[in-house]
Amino acid sequence: MSNIQNAFKKGKAFIGFVTGGDPSIEKTEEFVMEMTRAGADLIEIGIPFSDPIAEGPVIQEANTRALSGGATVEKLFSLVSGLRKKTAVPLVFLTYINPIFRCGYDAFFRRCRDAGLDGVIVPDLPFEEQPPVRQAAEKYGIDLISLIAPTSQERIKEIAKSASGFIYLVSSMGVTGIRSEITTDLASITEAIKSVTQVPVAIGFGIHTPQQAAQMAAIADGVIVGSAIVKIAAEYGNSAAPRIYDYVSGIKKAIS
Repeated sequence: MSNIQNAFKKGKAFIGFVTGGDPSIEKTEEFVMEMTRAGADLIEIGIPFSDPIAEGPVIQEANTRALSGGATVEKLFSLVSGLRKKTAVPLVFLTYINPIFRCGYDAFFRRCRDAGLDGVIVPDLPFEEQPPVRQAAEKYGIDLISLIAPTSQERIKEIAKSASGFIYLVSSMGVTGIRSEITTDLASITEAIKSVTQVPVAIGFGIHTPQQAAQMAAIADGVIVGSAIVKIAAEYGNSAAPRIYDYVSGIKKAIS
């Protein structure tokens, strides 16, 4: 069984996101450890990329800062290796297909396994083009996390049937970022997913308040928060760790 399944064993899962290397690799490690101490059940680490098409301004700017600071894929593999010695919490990369392609599918997922990573999310990888990537991921025991968007109505069940790890249900159309209101009928989408798979469903994009998190947790198996955490890192930089702890702790309590 995938280590990712452990994130959902103790009730509703909180999944937090940080951009690797923002403001530094060392601080990213500190932020991840504070998030786990605050109750995070799974951590997504973004590999900074020059053209993160699924991201809003907050995470785009974090990518730019991380790249300017010298963050690389190799350094993020080393980060995961170091984290794995300190925590058993599931760790997932969020990246785009270009870095994986340049590394080579087999080589990339072999490195994921060797570093102790549990899964990979690739927002710009269409479902129809997943097979060779998924094959390489499965070879090394890495879950390729599927995304399901509100526009996926025709393909929800098809995508869900092949999913592993957990399903990332996108709450709203558009890019990542804090939203004051989420109006998508996520309950019906979740119901459709669960009619064909037992893989857990976590909702992300736009969630940033305890109230929103509680509403999403009532529908799904977990909630994903990214931009709000990255915004704290941007605002407080090297001093962000205790504020990230407080924020994650508050969200976790809201969904427990």
